[in-house]
Amino acid sequence: MDELLTLDAVGQAEAVRNGQVSPREPAEAAIARIEAVDGELNAVVHRRFERALEEIDAIPADAPFRGVPILLKDIGWASGGDPYGAGSKVLDGVVARDDSYSVAKLRRAGFVILGRTSTPELATTITTEPAAFGPTRNPYDPAYSTGGSSGGSAAAVAAGMVPVATASDGGGSIRIPASMCGLVGLKPARGRSSHGPDLAESWGGLSVQGMLTRSVRDSAALLDLIAGMMPGDRYDAPALARPLAEEVGADPGRLRVGFVTVHPRGDVPEDPELTAAVTATAALLEALGHEVVQDHPEALGEHDFGMNFGALIGTNVAAELDVLGAWRGRPVDVEELEPRNRLMVTAARGISATDYLAALRWLDGYRRRMAAWWISGFDLLVTPTMGVTPFPIGWISDDDLHTALDRSGQGAAFTSPFNATGQPALSLPLHRTAEGLPVGVQFVAAAGREDLLVRIAAQIEAVRPFEHSAIQDRR
Repeated sequence: MDELLTLDAVGQAEAVRNGQVSPREPAEAAIARIEAVDGELNAVVHRRFERALEEIDAIPADAPFRGVPILLKDIGWASGGDPYGAGSKVLDGVVARDDSYSVAKLRRAGFVILGRTSTPELATTITTEPAAFGPTRNPYDPAYSTGGSSGGSAAAVAAGMVPVATASDGGGSIRIPASMCGLVGLKPARGRSSHGPDLAESWGGLSVQGMLTRSVRDSAALLDLIAGMMPGDRYDAPALARPLAEEVGADPGRLRVGFVTVHPRGDVPEDPELTAAVTATAALLEALGHEVVQDHPEALGEHDFGMNFGALIGTNVAAELDVLGAWRGRPVDVEELEPRNRLMVTAARGISATDYLAALRWLDGYRRRMAAWWISGFDLLVTPTMGVTPFPIGWISDDDLHTALDRSGQGAAFTSPFNATGQPALSLPLHRTAEGLPVGVQFVAAAGREDLLVRIAAQIEAVRPFEHSAIQDRR
Protein backbone atom coordinates (compact mmCIF):
# COMPACT_ATOMS: atom_id res chain seq x y z
CA MET A 1 0.00 0.00 0.00
CA ASP A 2 2.83 2.42 0.84
CA GLU A 3 4.39 1.82 -2.58
CA LEU A 4 1.05 2.41 -4.29
CA LEU A 5 0.69 5.79 -2.56
CA THR A 6 4.02 6.99 -3.96
CA LEU A 7 2.87 6.46 -7.56
CA ASP A 8 1.49 9.37 -9.54
CA ALA A 9 -1.93 9.13 -11.18
CA VAL A 10 -0.54 7.79 -14.46
CA GLY A 11 1.39 5.17 -12.49
CA GLN A 12 -1.64 4.09 -10.46
CA ALA A 13 -3.73 3.86 -13.63
CA GLU A 14 -1.07 1.66 -15.24
CA ALA A 15 -0.98 -0.60 -12.16
CA VAL A 16 -4.76 -1.12 -12.41
CA ARG A 17 -4.67 -1.61 -16.17
CA ASN A 18 -1.86 -4.18 -15.93
CA GLY A 19 -3.65 -6.13 -13.19
CA GLN A 20 -0.98 -5.40 -10.57
CA VAL A 21 -3.71 -4.07 -8.28
CA SER A 22 -7.50 -4.22 -8.40
CA PRO A 23 -9.55 -1.12 -9.25
CA ARG A 24 -10.48 -0.84 -5.54
CA GLU A 25 -7.00 -0.95 -4.06
CA PRO A 26 -5.83 2.60 -4.92
CA ALA A 27 -8.97 4.09 -3.34
CA GLU A 28 -8.71 1.85 -0.30
CA ALA A 29 -5.07 2.83 0.18
CA ALA A 30 -5.95 6.52 -0.18
CA ILE A 31 -8.79 6.24 2.35
CA ALA A 32 -6.48 4.59 4.86
CA ARG A 33 -3.91 7.31 4.30
CA ILE A 34 -6.46 10.11 4.78
CA GLU A 35 -7.68 8.53 8.01
CA ALA A 36 -4.09 8.20 9.24
CA VAL A 37 -2.74 11.69 8.54
CA ASP A 38 -5.59 14.14 7.95
CA GLY A 39 -6.42 14.48 11.64
CA GLU A 40 -3.28 16.58 11.92
CA LEU A 41 -3.30 18.27 8.51
CA ASN A 42 -7.04 19.08 8.16
CA ALA A 43 -7.09 19.04 4.36
CA VAL A 44 -10.32 17.11 3.65
CA VAL A 45 -13.50 18.89 4.74
CA HIS A 46 -15.99 16.39 3.30
CA ARG A 47 -15.50 12.64 3.01
CA ARG A 48 -17.59 10.45 0.71
CA PHE A 49 -15.71 7.18 1.15
CA GLU A 50 -18.67 4.77 1.13
CA ARG A 51 -20.21 6.30 -1.99
CA ALA A 52 -16.84 6.33 -3.70
CA LEU A 53 -16.23 2.65 -3.10
CA GLU A 54 -19.74 1.81 -4.31
CA GLU A 55 -19.11 3.72 -7.55
CA ILE A 56 -15.95 1.80 -8.50
CA ASP A 57 -17.75 -1.27 -9.84
CA ALA A 58 -19.60 0.88 -12.40
CA ILE A 59 -16.41 2.35 -13.91
CA PRO A 60 -15.84 0.98 -17.45
CA ALA A 61 -12.82 -1.27 -17.76
CA ASP A 62 -11.39 0.91 -20.54
CA ALA A 63 -11.56 4.18 -18.58
CA PRO A 64 -8.00 5.61 -18.73
CA PHE A 65 -7.80 6.42 -15.00
CA ARG A 66 -9.97 3.59 -13.73
CA GLY A 67 -9.85 3.41 -9.93
CA VAL A 68 -7.45 6.32 -9.37
CA PRO A 69 -8.52 8.36 -6.31
CA ILE A 70 -8.88 12.14 -6.44
CA LEU A 71 -10.07 14.94 -4.17
CA LEU A 72 -11.97 18.04 -5.31
CA LYS A 73 -11.36 21.59 -4.15
CA ASP A 74 -14.47 22.77 -2.31
CA ILE A 75 -15.15 25.70 -4.61
CA GLY A 76 -15.87 25.67 -8.33
CA TRP A 77 -15.72 21.89 -8.72
CA ALA A 78 -19.33 20.95 -7.98
CA SER A 79 -20.03 17.25 -7.46
CA GLY A 80 -23.69 16.32 -7.55
CA GLY A 81 -25.16 15.24 -4.22
CA ASP A 82 -22.16 16.43 -2.20
CA PRO A 83 -21.84 19.48 0.09
CA TYR A 84 -20.56 22.69 -1.47
CA GLY A 85 -19.02 24.95 1.17
CA ALA A 86 -16.60 27.35 -0.56
CA GLY A 87 -14.77 27.60 2.77
CA SER A 88 -17.63 29.56 4.30
CA LYS A 89 -20.17 29.15 7.08
CA VAL A 90 -22.77 30.84 4.88
CA LEU A 91 -23.15 27.68 2.76
CA ASP A 92 -23.57 25.27 5.64
CA GLY A 93 -26.03 22.62 4.48
CA VAL A 94 -25.88 23.48 0.76
CA VAL A 95 -25.59 20.46 -1.55
CA ALA A 96 -24.64 20.64 -5.23
CA ARG A 97 -27.35 19.44 -7.60
CA ASP A 98 -25.13 18.33 -10.49
CA ASP A 99 -21.53 17.75 -11.49
CA SER A 100 -19.68 20.58 -13.18
CA TYR A 101 -18.47 19.83 -16.70
CA SER A 102 -14.92 19.22 -15.46
CA VAL A 103 -16.02 16.89 -12.66
CA ALA A 104 -18.13 14.93 -15.15
CA LYS A 105 -15.04 14.52 -17.33
CA LEU A 106 -13.06 13.22 -14.36
CA ARG A 107 -15.75 10.66 -13.57
CA ARG A 108 -15.91 9.47 -17.20
CA ALA A 109 -12.14 9.01 -17.15
CA GLY A 110 -12.50 6.64 -14.20
CA PHE A 111 -11.37 8.79 -11.28
CA VAL A 112 -12.82 7.90 -7.88
CA ILE A 113 -13.87 11.03 -5.98
CA LEU A 114 -13.11 10.56 -2.27
CA GLY A 115 -14.15 13.98 -0.97
CA ARG A 116 -13.62 17.72 -1.00
CA THR A 117 -10.68 19.81 0.20
CA SER A 118 -10.44 22.97 2.24
CA THR A 119 -10.16 26.46 0.82
CA PRO A 120 -10.21 29.89 2.45
CA GLU A 121 -13.62 31.54 2.51
CA LEU A 122 -14.59 32.30 -1.11
CA ALA A 123 -10.96 31.55 -2.14
CA THR A 124 -9.87 35.15 -1.58
CA THR A 125 -6.50 34.81 0.13
CA ILE A 126 -3.19 32.97 -0.13
CA THR A 127 -3.48 30.87 3.03
CA THR A 128 -6.03 28.18 3.88
CA GLU A 129 -7.31 29.04 7.34
CA PRO A 130 -11.11 29.41 7.05
CA ALA A 131 -13.12 30.11 10.17
CA ALA A 132 -15.59 27.43 9.04
CA PHE A 133 -13.08 24.57 9.09
CA GLY A 134 -9.88 25.76 10.77
CA PRO A 135 -6.37 25.89 9.33
CA THR A 136 -4.98 23.36 6.89
CA ARG A 137 -1.40 22.48 7.83
CA ASN A 138 1.66 21.91 5.68
CA PRO A 139 2.84 18.28 5.53
CA TYR A 140 6.47 19.48 5.62
CA ASP A 141 5.89 21.30 8.91
CA PRO A 142 2.40 21.51 10.46
CA ALA A 143 3.25 24.88 11.99
CA TYR A 144 3.32 26.31 8.45
CA SER A 145 0.65 27.29 5.96
CA THR A 146 -0.08 25.32 2.82
CA GLY A 147 -0.70 28.51 0.89
CA GLY A 148 -4.02 29.15 -0.77
CA SER A 149 -6.53 29.12 -2.02
CA SER A 150 -6.06 25.49 -3.11
CA GLY A 151 -4.32 24.67 0.15
CA GLY A 152 -6.39 21.64 1.09
CA SER A 153 -5.71 20.02 -2.27
CA ALA A 154 -1.99 20.79 -2.00
CA ALA A 155 -1.69 19.29 1.48
CA ALA A 156 -3.52 16.15 0.38
CA VAL A 157 -1.28 15.55 -2.62
CA ALA A 158 1.95 16.44 -0.80
CA ALA A 159 1.09 14.09 2.07
CA GLY A 160 0.32 11.20 -0.27
CA MET A 161 -3.41 11.02 0.41
CA VAL A 162 -4.12 11.10 -3.34
CA PRO A 163 -1.83 11.45 -6.37
CA VAL A 164 -3.71 14.46 -7.74
CA ALA A 165 -6.35 16.94 -6.56
CA THR A 166 -8.30 19.65 -8.33
CA ALA A 167 -7.52 23.33 -7.89
CA SER A 168 -8.27 26.76 -9.28
CA ASP A 169 -6.21 29.90 -9.74
CA GLY A 170 -7.51 33.48 -9.73
CA GLY A 171 -4.35 35.19 -8.49
CA GLY A 172 -1.93 32.34 -7.84
CA SER A 173 -4.11 29.76 -6.10
CA ILE A 174 -2.63 26.76 -7.95
CA ARG A 175 0.96 27.99 -8.08
CA ILE A 176 1.21 29.34 -4.51
CA PRO A 177 0.14 26.09 -2.78
CA ALA A 178 2.36 24.18 -5.22
CA SER A 179 5.28 26.31 -4.09
CA MET A 180 4.46 25.96 -0.38
CA CYS A 181 3.92 22.18 -0.57
CA GLY A 182 6.58 21.14 -3.08
CA LEU A 183 4.28 20.25 -5.99
CA VAL A 184 3.85 20.80 -9.71
CA GLY A 185 1.24 23.50 -10.25
CA LEU A 186 0.21 24.34 -13.81
CA LYS A 187 -2.14 27.30 -14.30
CA PRO A 188 -3.68 26.78 -17.74
CA ALA A 189 -4.33 29.46 -20.29
CA ARG A 190 -7.60 31.34 -20.01
CA GLY A 191 -10.35 29.35 -21.70
CA ARG A 192 -8.47 26.04 -21.71
CA SER A 193 -11.13 24.39 -19.52
CA SER A 194 -14.75 25.19 -18.75
CA HIS A 195 -16.35 26.63 -15.61
CA GLY A 196 -19.75 25.42 -16.81
CA PRO A 197 -22.53 24.79 -16.63
CA ASP A 198 -23.07 27.22 -13.75
CA LEU A 199 -20.56 29.85 -14.91
CA ALA A 200 -19.29 31.15 -18.25
CA GLU A 201 -16.25 32.64 -16.53
CA SER A 202 -14.93 33.16 -13.00
CA TRP A 203 -13.74 36.46 -11.49
CA GLY A 204 -14.09 38.30 -14.79
CA GLY A 205 -11.83 35.80 -16.56
CA LEU A 206 -9.05 35.95 -13.97
CA SER A 207 -9.67 32.49 -12.52
CA VAL A 208 -9.00 29.18 -14.27
CA GLN A 209 -9.24 25.53 -13.23
CA GLY A 210 -6.36 23.08 -13.04
CA MET A 211 -4.66 20.43 -10.92
CA LEU A 212 -2.04 19.97 -8.25
CA THR A 213 0.24 17.02 -8.95
CA ARG A 214 3.59 15.47 -8.10
CA SER A 215 4.73 14.89 -11.70
CA VAL A 216 4.83 16.76 -14.98
CA ARG A 217 3.19 13.88 -16.84
CA ASP A 218 0.21 14.00 -14.47
CA SER A 219 -0.19 17.74 -15.00
CA ALA A 220 -0.14 17.23 -18.76
CA ALA A 221 -2.49 14.25 -18.82
CA LEU A 222 -5.02 15.81 -16.47
CA LEU A 223 -5.16 19.07 -18.38
CA ASP A 224 -5.71 17.08 -21.58
CA LEU A 225 -8.61 15.41 -19.81
CA ILE A 226 -10.49 18.53 -18.67
CA ALA A 227 -9.55 20.79 -21.60
CA GLY A 228 -12.04 21.89 -24.20
CA MET A 229 -14.61 24.59 -24.76
CA MET A 230 -18.14 23.65 -23.73
CA PRO A 231 -21.46 25.09 -24.96
CA GLY A 232 -21.97 28.64 -23.74
CA ASP A 233 -18.38 29.25 -22.64
CA ARG A 234 -17.11 32.80 -23.06
CA TYR A 235 -13.52 31.95 -23.99
CA ASP A 236 -11.62 29.35 -25.97
CA ALA A 237 -7.86 29.03 -25.60
CA PRO A 238 -5.64 28.76 -28.69
CA ALA A 239 -5.61 25.20 -29.99
CA LEU A 240 -2.66 23.00 -29.06
CA ALA A 241 -0.86 21.11 -31.82
CA ARG A 242 -1.22 17.77 -30.03
CA PRO A 243 -2.13 16.40 -26.58
CA LEU A 244 0.05 17.76 -23.79
CA ALA A 245 0.87 14.21 -22.70
CA GLU A 246 2.82 13.89 -25.97
CA GLU A 247 4.91 16.95 -25.04
CA VAL A 248 6.41 15.14 -22.03
CA GLY A 249 9.93 14.26 -23.12
CA ALA A 250 9.71 16.27 -26.35
CA ASP A 251 12.75 18.42 -27.14
CA PRO A 252 11.96 22.04 -26.27
CA GLY A 253 14.74 23.27 -28.55
CA ARG A 254 17.06 26.09 -27.51
CA LEU A 255 14.87 28.63 -25.73
CA ARG A 256 15.46 32.28 -24.97
CA VAL A 257 14.69 32.74 -21.29
CA GLY A 258 14.49 35.89 -19.22
CA PHE A 259 14.60 35.81 -15.44
CA VAL A 260 14.01 38.17 -12.55
CA THR A 261 14.80 37.64 -8.87
CA VAL A 262 13.39 40.85 -7.33
CA HIS A 263 9.98 42.24 -8.23
CA PRO A 264 10.47 45.29 -10.50
CA ARG A 265 7.59 47.14 -8.86
CA GLY A 266 9.88 47.88 -5.92
CA ASP A 267 7.40 47.16 -3.12
CA VAL A 268 8.32 43.48 -2.58
CA PRO A 269 11.47 43.12 -0.46
CA GLU A 270 14.28 40.98 -1.83
CA ASP A 271 14.62 37.59 -0.14
CA PRO A 272 17.89 35.63 -0.39
CA GLU A 273 16.07 32.28 -0.56
CA LEU A 274 13.98 33.41 -3.53
CA THR A 275 17.02 34.88 -5.25
CA ALA A 276 18.91 31.62 -4.73
CA ALA A 277 16.02 29.58 -6.12
CA VAL A 278 15.76 31.58 -9.34
CA THR A 279 19.52 31.98 -9.81
CA ALA A 280 20.07 28.24 -9.49
CA THR A 281 17.25 27.58 -11.95
CA ALA A 282 18.73 30.05 -14.43
CA ALA A 283 22.09 28.23 -14.15
CA LEU A 284 20.36 24.87 -14.70
CA LEU A 285 18.59 26.16 -17.81
CA GLU A 286 21.87 27.50 -19.15
CA ALA A 287 23.52 24.11 -18.52
CA LEU A 288 20.69 22.52 -20.51
CA GLY A 289 21.67 24.66 -23.49
CA HIS A 290 19.18 27.51 -23.29
CA GLU A 291 19.99 31.19 -23.71
CA VAL A 292 19.35 32.80 -20.32
CA VAL A 293 19.46 36.54 -19.63
CA GLN A 294 18.37 38.75 -16.76
CA ASP A 295 15.38 40.48 -18.35
CA HIS A 296 11.62 40.81 -17.84
CA PRO A 297 8.54 42.58 -19.24
CA GLU A 298 8.66 46.26 -18.35
CA ALA A 299 4.93 46.15 -17.60
CA LEU A 300 5.56 43.80 -14.67
CA GLY A 301 6.68 46.86 -12.69
CA GLU A 302 3.54 48.97 -13.23
CA HIS A 303 2.12 50.26 -9.94
CA ASP A 304 -1.50 50.61 -11.11
CA PHE A 305 -1.82 46.88 -11.60
CA GLY A 306 -2.94 46.08 -8.05
CA MET A 307 -5.73 48.65 -7.99
CA ASN A 308 -7.27 47.45 -11.26
CA PHE A 309 -6.78 43.76 -10.54
CA GLY A 310 -8.35 44.21 -7.10
CA ALA A 311 -11.36 45.98 -8.59
CA LEU A 312 -12.16 42.92 -10.71
CA ILE A 313 -11.82 40.48 -7.85
CA GLY A 314 -13.77 42.56 -5.33
CA THR A 315 -16.72 43.28 -7.59
CA ASN A 316 -16.97 39.69 -8.76
CA VAL A 317 -16.87 38.36 -5.19
CA ALA A 318 -19.57 40.86 -4.22
CA ALA A 319 -21.74 39.68 -7.10
CA GLU A 320 -21.18 36.05 -6.08
CA LEU A 321 -23.02 36.69 -2.83
CA ASP A 322 -26.32 36.91 -4.73
CA VAL A 323 -25.62 33.50 -6.27
CA LEU A 324 -24.73 31.98 -2.91
CA GLY A 325 -27.89 33.42 -1.40
CA ALA A 326 -29.97 31.82 -4.14
CA TRP A 327 -28.27 28.47 -3.52
CA ARG A 328 -29.02 28.48 0.19
CA GLY A 329 -32.47 30.01 -0.17
CA ARG A 330 -31.95 33.33 1.63
CA PRO A 331 -29.77 36.42 1.01
CA VAL A 332 -26.22 36.54 2.35
CA ASP A 333 -25.61 39.49 4.65
CA VAL A 334 -22.09 40.92 4.42
CA GLU A 335 -21.83 40.66 8.21
CA GLU A 336 -21.91 36.86 7.88
CA LEU A 337 -18.55 36.92 6.10
CA GLU A 338 -15.07 36.79 7.58
CA PRO A 339 -13.57 40.28 8.17
CA ARG A 340 -11.33 40.11 5.07
CA ASN A 341 -14.26 39.42 2.76
CA ARG A 342 -16.52 41.82 4.60
CA LEU A 343 -14.02 44.61 3.88
CA MET A 344 -13.58 43.54 0.25
CA VAL A 345 -17.27 43.31 -0.53
CA THR A 346 -18.12 46.58 1.22
CA ALA A 347 -15.43 48.41 -0.77
CA ALA A 348 -16.45 46.72 -4.03
CA ARG A 349 -20.05 47.82 -3.67
CA GLY A 350 -18.79 51.37 -3.97
CA ILE A 351 -17.29 50.70 -7.42
CA SER A 352 -19.50 51.92 -10.25
CA ALA A 353 -20.15 50.06 -13.49
CA THR A 354 -18.06 52.61 -15.36
CA ASP A 355 -15.22 52.14 -12.88
CA TYR A 356 -15.41 48.39 -13.43
CA LEU A 357 -15.23 48.83 -17.20
CA ALA A 358 -12.32 51.23 -16.78
CA ALA A 359 -10.45 48.54 -14.83
CA LEU A 360 -11.16 46.03 -17.60
CA ARG A 361 -9.84 48.47 -20.22
CA TRP A 362 -6.69 49.12 -18.18
CA LEU A 363 -6.05 45.39 -17.88
CA ASP A 364 -6.64 44.96 -21.62
CA GLY A 365 -3.80 47.40 -22.21
CA TYR A 366 -1.67 45.71 -19.57
CA ARG A 367 -2.13 42.37 -21.32
CA ARG A 368 -0.85 43.86 -24.59
CA ARG A 369 2.10 45.55 -22.89
CA MET A 370 3.07 42.29 -21.20
CA ALA A 371 2.70 40.30 -24.44
CA ALA A 372 5.13 42.65 -26.19
CA TRP A 373 8.03 41.13 -24.25
CA TRP A 374 7.32 37.62 -25.55
CA ILE A 375 6.72 38.97 -29.06
CA SER A 376 10.16 40.63 -28.89
CA GLY A 377 11.82 37.21 -28.93
CA PHE A 378 11.57 35.61 -25.50
CA ASP A 379 10.11 32.15 -24.98
CA LEU A 380 9.89 31.97 -21.18
CA LEU A 381 10.02 34.18 -18.11
CA VAL A 382 11.38 32.69 -14.87
CA THR A 383 10.52 34.27 -11.50
CA PRO A 384 10.07 33.22 -7.90
CA THR A 385 6.60 31.70 -7.64
CA MET A 386 5.91 33.75 -4.52
CA GLY A 387 7.16 37.11 -3.31
CA VAL A 388 7.65 35.70 0.20
CA THR A 389 9.22 32.56 1.64
CA PRO A 390 7.08 29.89 3.41
CA PHE A 391 5.14 31.43 6.27
CA PRO A 392 3.59 29.99 9.44
CA ILE A 393 -0.08 29.54 10.27
CA GLY A 394 -1.45 32.88 11.48
CA TRP A 395 1.05 35.06 9.58
CA ILE A 396 -1.87 36.31 7.47
CA SER A 397 -4.62 37.07 9.98
CA ASP A 398 -7.87 39.01 10.06
CA ASP A 399 -6.73 40.35 13.43
CA ASP A 400 -4.68 42.90 11.47
CA LEU A 401 -6.35 43.35 8.09
CA HIS A 402 -3.96 46.01 6.80
CA THR A 403 -0.93 43.81 7.39
CA ALA A 404 -2.74 40.73 6.13
CA LEU A 405 -3.69 42.39 2.84
CA ASP A 406 -0.17 43.73 2.39
CA ARG A 407 1.35 40.31 2.99
CA SER A 408 -1.13 38.64 0.65
CA GLY A 409 -0.28 41.14 -2.06
CA GLN A 410 3.43 40.49 -1.67
CA GLY A 411 2.89 36.74 -1.74
CA ALA A 412 0.94 36.90 -5.01
CA ALA A 413 3.04 39.64 -6.64
CA PHE A 414 4.63 37.32 -9.21
CA THR A 415 1.57 35.14 -9.88
CA SER A 416 -1.39 37.54 -10.19
CA PRO A 417 -0.14 39.41 -13.30
CA PHE A 418 -0.54 36.26 -15.36
CA ASN A 419 -4.13 35.78 -14.24
CA ALA A 420 -4.73 39.22 -15.71
CA THR A 421 -2.96 38.38 -18.98
CA GLY A 422 -4.46 34.90 -19.24
CA GLN A 423 -1.07 33.33 -19.95
CA PRO A 424 -0.22 29.82 -18.79
CA ALA A 425 2.24 29.64 -15.90
CA LEU A 426 3.81 26.81 -13.95
CA SER A 427 5.40 26.39 -10.52
CA LEU A 428 8.04 23.70 -10.08
CA PRO A 429 9.48 22.50 -6.73
CA LEU A 430 13.13 23.43 -7.31
CA HIS A 431 14.37 24.80 -3.98
CA ARG A 432 14.26 24.16 -0.23
CA THR A 433 14.91 26.64 2.56
CA ALA A 434 17.51 25.95 5.22
CA GLU A 435 14.64 24.53 7.30
CA GLY A 436 13.70 22.11 4.51
CA LEU A 437 10.52 23.90 3.40
CA PRO A 438 9.70 23.88 -0.33
CA VAL A 439 10.07 26.97 -2.52
CA GLY A 440 8.71 27.03 -6.06
CA VAL A 441 10.07 28.65 -9.20
CA GLN A 442 7.59 30.02 -11.75
CA PHE A 443 7.81 29.63 -15.52
CA VAL A 444 5.58 31.77 -17.74
CA ALA A 445 4.98 31.19 -21.47
CA ALA A 446 3.22 33.22 -24.14
CA ALA A 447 -0.54 32.99 -24.51
CA GLY A 448 -1.74 29.45 -25.15
CA ARG A 449 1.71 27.82 -24.87
CA GLU A 450 1.17 25.17 -22.20
CA ASP A 451 2.99 22.83 -24.59
CA LEU A 452 6.22 24.75 -24.11
CA LEU A 453 5.80 24.75 -20.33
CA VAL A 454 5.31 20.97 -20.31
CA ARG A 455 8.39 20.43 -22.49
CA ILE A 456 10.70 22.53 -20.32
CA ALA A 457 9.25 21.15 -17.09
CA ALA A 458 9.78 17.58 -18.25
CA GLN A 459 13.33 18.39 -19.32
CA ILE A 460 14.07 19.80 -15.86
CA GLU A 461 12.31 16.92 -14.08
CA ALA A 462 14.47 14.42 -16.01
CA VAL A 463 17.73 15.91 -14.74
CA ARG A 464 16.47 17.16 -11.36
CA PRO A 465 13.77 14.73 -10.17
CA PHE A 466 11.40 16.39 -7.74
CA GLU A 467 11.61 15.38 -4.09
CA HIS A 468 8.40 14.48 -2.28
CA SER A 469 9.78 13.65 1.13
CA ALA A 470 6.58 14.59 2.99
CA ILE A 471 5.06 11.27 1.88
CA GLN A 472 7.84 9.26 3.48
CA ASP A 473 8.15 11.55 6.50
CA ARG A 474 4.47 11.13 7.42
CA ARG A 475 4.16 7.35 7.13
